[in-house]
Parts: sequence; structure tokens; C-alpha cells
Amino acid sequence: MIERVLYTSLLYCLLPLLPLRLAWRARKEPEYLQHVGERFGFYTTRPSKPTIWLHAVSVGETRAAAPLIKLFQTRNSQYQILLTHMTPTGRAASAELWGDSILRCYLPYDYPFAVRSFLRRFQPRLGILLETELWPNLIFICREQNVPLALINARLSERSARGYGRFPALTSDALNRLALLAAQTDADGERLQSLFSGPLSIMGNLKFDNDVPAEQLALGKKFRQLFGADRPVWLAASTRDGEEKLLLDTLEKIQTPSALAVLVPRHPQRFNQVAELLKAHGIAFQQRSDNAAIAPATRVVLGDSMGEMFAYFAASDVAFIGGSLLPMGGQNLIEACAVGTPVLIGPHTFNFAEATQQAIACGAARRVVDAGDLAKELDKLLAAPGARRAMAQAGLDFTARHRGAAERAYGLVSALLDRRV
Repeated sequence: MIERVLYTSLLYCLLPLLPLRLAWRARKEPEYLQHVGERFGFYTTRPSKPTIWLHAVSVGETRAAAPLIKLFQTRNSQYQILLTHMTPTGRAASAELWGDSILRCYLPYDYPFAVRSFLRRFQPRLGILLETELWPNLIFICREQNVPLALINARLSERSARGYGRFPALTSDALNRLALLAAQTDADGERLQSLFSGPLSIMGNLKFDNDVPAEQLALGKKFRQLFGADRPVWLAASTRDGEEKLLLDTLEKIQTPSALAVLVPRHPQRFNQVAELLKAHGIAFQQRSDNAAIAPATRVVLGDSMGEMFAYFAASDVAFIGGSLLPMGGQNLIEACAVGTPVLIGPHTFNFAEATQQAIACGAARRVVDAGDLAKELDKLLAAPGARRAMAQAGLDFTARHRGAAERAYGLVSALLDRRV
């Protein structure tokens, strides 16, 4: 197909620049210079058993994969689980969740030589891509080598659909070589169906099936004692570049006495940057990494830790979900609802459109239009324990109603595995 030939030719033109890109990313995340060979198809790891391979780009997809991996480990113990990533943070989350019980490596860049090397090394009986991962050469070569490849938990926002629509032939060719396509929602399915001619399933969202770890709830209680058991606490979770400045402006508008803000940037490489921003604004803050009691004069706790978001939610009276004040699409609000934390979210939520709409409709979340509106809603909720309790229960009910995606996904992909065997 001419489009895939042109795509591959462009990739080869960019090949000399990839080491420079990794070096550039390593300025803030030195881990980008680790395991570089894997990105080009060179591996030292070798499976000891037949392999089921799942691809989870970064942290969010890695955590979403947890309930499905648990089902495979319980019901298909004769297989080795291989989890591939594209980011160091995703790889670190994998190590934190599963340790040595699974294999992990980077998925290579979409060069035919690298993809063939990856498949030759691991010889997966089944491949599973999570969310929206369309790598034309990977998909073509898997089909060529009779490796059934599924795209599950798939989502396609209107913005992403417009992007893929610029290359309809290449996108449709890739999608139609998949062995299985399962979308999160009806809306995602409709957008994907415009590019995919085969049968498509609606499976729900795997993120609803993630259990809240008991140790995270215990850590949340510890956080709350450090923050001050009687002090009003609001969380700004998974904030993105540019939002912290808006949130610090919000801080000045909040009228609730002694309110404490807990600010957790989404990307760890920005922890120091946000600390410098707090210093520049002259705001008294402490860092989670200090693990110390929070002084009464402290106005902000900087959550400079990874893998503790459930604990931050559990320790807070209200949570604002980042990525939504600016047009970045929003971050996942399901974890906050699963803990029973009332949610506030901004106007830009196209990455989680349906989950956000449903959470608002059932009373688990409220939408704010800007930073000023956020300050007003925070004051209202921090002064209204009854309203917070009602939102908390609505969030718990909301997440309970939408569980089951992992079982549906397992049923679909295990049928592929059975046919392959």
C-alpha cells in the first residue's frame, strides 16, 4: 500500500534524529537513556514460557491494564505476560505493580526491522494494544506473521478522529488488519466505525475495574494526619504545564479559613519546576518527599511522588482534576470517584468526555468554567459537609455501576487466544 510505503520512508528519514530526541527528553528524565537498544529491536530479555503481550504506553494505560493482567495471571498461568511501554514512567509503574512476575520492555519504534526483531524475540501468541495505539508497520507485520492483535479499551475523541481523518487510507488499513477492536463507549465506537469495516464491540472502560489498594487508603489516612485532621484540604490532581499558575491565582481567591491545597503535577520531571514556581510566588509550601507534619502556616503541599494518587484522593475533602482548565483534554476522574472524593473538573474534558458527563449527571462531579469559578465551588463544598457526603456516595455508586469491562475484554481476547492455540 502506497500510504504505508510513504509513512515508512518518512520514518527512515527521521531515524538519525531519534537518538537526539531521546537525549533531549533525558534532560528532564534521565531514564530515557536507559534500555535505548530496545527501542530499535535489541533485547536481552527472553521469555521462558509462551507469551501474551500487552502494550501500555505510559502510566495511565499501565494502571488500566491491571485488572486484565490479573485475570490472565489467574486463568492462564501457563503463559508469560509481557508488558511493553513507550515511557520510563510507564515502565516504572509496571515494576511497582508487578515486580518480577511479568516481563517488561519498550516497544520498538515502528520500523519494520525493529518490529520483526521484537516479534522474533518474544514470539507472542496474542498481542493486545490499549486505548488508541495505531502503529501501521507493527499491525501489518503482526498480521503477516499470524500474531492476532487486538485493540481494546479503545477511545477516539472528536479531535483525534479529525487527526486520523487526515490520513484515512493509512488509518483504515491499519485498523482493518486488527483481529479485534473493542471501544470504551458507543461514541468512541461510532467514531472508530467510520474507519473500521469489521465487527466492533463496546466493552466499557477498564479504569472502572481497578480496585482501590488497601495500602493506599492507609497511606491516605497517614497523609491526612500530616495535613491536619481538622484542616480543610483540597487536591489539584495531575496538573499540567500552565495550570499551576492558574491554580495559584485560585489560591488567592479561596475564602475558606486555613484551607490547604495539595498540588500534584502529572509528570514527575516537572516537580522541581513547580517548586520553583511556588517559591517565585512567595507561597509557603512543603513537599511530600519531606514526609513531615504540615505546619499551620503552610498553604500548599507539593505532591512530589509517584504511584500515590489514590492516597492523595483519600486524604482530601475535594479533588480538582487537572488537564481540564486548559485545552488538554482532562485527566482521569474515575480514581477520585472510586475513593469517594467529590470532584471538580474544568471545561476541557474531551479525553474523558463520556465518563465526565456521566459523573456530573449522577452528582459525583461538578464542572467549573475557569479558575475563578473553581475558587467559588471549592468554598461552597468545603463549607458543606452534607453536599460532600452526597457527592462521595454518588461517586462510589457511579464506579460500581460501570465495572465489568475487564471480564468483557478477557472474554473477547481469550477467544482469539483459543483460536490461535
